[in-house]
Formats: sequence, structure tokens, C-alpha cells
Amino acid sequence: MIILPAIDIQNRQCVRLVKGDFGTAHTVADDPLETAAAFRRAGAEWIHMVDLDGARTGNRVNADIFFAVAAQSGLKVELGGGIRDMETLEDYLSGGISRCILGSAALKNPDFVRQAVSLYGDRIAVGIDAVGGRVAAEGWLEVSQVSYLELARRMEDIGVRTLIFTDISKDGTLSGPNLEQLEELDGAVSCSVIASGGIRELRDIERCGTAACTARSAANPCTAGRWTSPTLSRRRHIRRTGSGLSVFSKKRRWFRLSCRRRRPARR
Repeated sequence: MIILPAIDIQNRQCVRLVKGDFGTAHTVADDPLETAAAFRRAGAEWIHMVDLDGARTGNRVNADIFFAVAAQSGLKVELGGGIRDMETLEDYLSGGISRCILGSAALKNPDFVRQAVSLYGDRIAVGIDAVGGRVAAEGWLEVSQVSYLELARRMEDIGVRTLIFTDISKDGTLSGPNLEQLEELDGAVSCSVIASGGIRELRDIERCGTAACTARSAANPCTAGRWTSPTLSRRRHIRRTGSGLSVFSKKRRWFRLSCRRRRPARR
């Protein structure tokens, strides 16, 4: 498991939303690049970034921030928010972003996702964000009648290998992940599953591992100073390496403050 801290960007600042409500946005750090650099110093190898402005409007007003983090922080960048066409996707991937997350497009334009996966393979992930088990899109402002399990199966069928699942009711609350839905998702598909939202402490990551999933959290525990590299290193299932902070489980799952695991496909 590899822990990936996360940064959400709105109006060029690092912010936190509660339950996806843009009206709750508040700044948790001023400088995204310095925040990313701090994560790197703490031992991170990846960072998960979300363009909230892009998710809401489809406009890439923060693109230079993501390119700067990819070029200067020493971290691999996983990016989502507003990536809804091939031009945007290609610009990000050719500009140094290591993996792009397709969200609304998975629900509204699966042919685009199919094309993206055929061209870029593992550099494409699909984000599934749900309210009451129903998939939300367009910056979580629209809720569909499609279940998160149904969309996950559709994405697996067209070749997606990595899913990022967020229970919106947990996101930004630091109240723990939705383990029940994560277990259902993990049982429904053979994709690697990244659990997102609600992660507050190391115990939450341990529970995700027990639930046979993988984990992502928002960056808030890190930016608030709750999690440090020495704190993580004290855990017996976490190994500190020269190149970063690696978290391993017996089932070879890997977490990102986001967490994800790999496994053989079901037959």
C-alpha cells in the first residue's frame, strides 16, 4: 500500500468541502506547491489532486498549478475534475500528469472512457461518487438514478482497471469511510478500488484493509498536522523506505490517503 495525500483546488487555493457542498469550502492551505512539497518531505510518492473549479464548470483555470506540482514537487500526480474530452486528457497526460480520473464522463460519455482506456491503459482511472448509492456528476451537483455498482460494472466491462469510490456523505467529515459500500463494490468488480472520503486516522486505513478495499483520504488530516511520517512509521504494517513511505498489507493492497489494492481478476 502506498499512501497518497490529496489536495482539492478551488480559486487556486487548497480547500476542503464537507459532503461535496461548495458552500462549505474553506481554505486549509494557501500554496498548493508548498503543500505538495511538504507531503514529499514527509515521504509521499504520489499526490491525488482535484480541480473543483473544473469539476463544476469544465474549465481548466487551475491547470498551471497541476503542471507545476508534477514538474517541481517530485511527486507523481493523480488528477481529476473537469476532464471530459480527449483534448483535455491528452494535454494533462502529455504535460506530466501521471494518471487522470474521469468522473462525469464515465456516466455521460462512456465511449470517451473506452477510447481513453484503449490509448492510455493504467493511466486512466474512473471516479465514482455516490449519494445514497446513486452516482453524482458535474461536481456532485447532479444525482443520477444509476447505482454505483452498476456504473462500476459498466466501467470494468470497457476495460477500466482502477476505480475511485467516494461516498459523498462521508467526504470532508473525517467520520470514517463507508466500509459497507466499499465491501459491496470490491465484491462486484475485479478492478483495483480506491476508497475515498471520511478517512481521519490510521485506524480507518486498517479498517479499509480488513474490508478488502484500498483507501484514499482527503489531505485534511495531513494539512492539519494530524498525520506525520514518524506517526505512520510507528505502525507495524508500515515500512519506511529511502524513496518514500510505503504501506503494505498481506494481501498486497496499496493505499493512497487514497488507498488502492491490486488483485488477480475473478474468473
